[in-house]
Amino acid sequence: MLRININFLSYIESLAQTDVFNDKILLQPYKPKEILLHQGDPVTKVIVIKEGITKCFITEENGKEYIPEFLSTGEIMGEIEFIGKKNCLCSVEAITPVNAYIIPLSVFEHLLKTDITFNNTLLEVESLRVYHTSERASFQQLYTVEHALEKLLELQEKEQVHISKEDMASYLGITTRTLNRALKKVQDDE
Repeated sequence: MLRININFLSYIESLAQTDVFNDKILLQPYKPKEILLHQGDPVTKVIVIKEGITKCFITEENGKEYIPEFLSTGEIMGEIEFIGKKNCLCSVEAITPVNAYIIPLSVFEHLLKTDITFNNTLLEVESLRVYHTSERASFQQLYTVEHALEKLLELQEKEQVHISKEDMASYLGITTRTLNRALKKVQDDE
């Protein structure tokens, strides 16, 4: 539900501290509600979250949002679009205050072409992403909305973060009305 990758963050932090990259890979703060990437725009940078929580969401043509993931520490954004030469597939918005490493595209491309450790680490990140996406898809098919909602409420409590009803519904792929019914059922079962 909340994606974290400490190993990748450690690797990026070690790169950012080298003489070669310490003036290129820089930290940038984002306030809650601030957009890190915007769906449909060309990618201008690759971002790795140092701390904080973001929501990754897709806005459909009918105006409805779908949240595939909540991203946090060590998660990377913009790399798939850059590698595939595509515009941003989704928007990413800070839910809490976020500090993130900004990797210029020229630096990212240089690392792809010259650093085998970077490539192997990035492959691990992408394979984990595919694994977790498949895991989540099967979870949504096999469990009730109420069960998924309970997990989301546990995450909210554990991370001490407020997730709006609209975001919960978008993450679960349901309407707010269905979410309200599920919330009532979960509360009644307690």
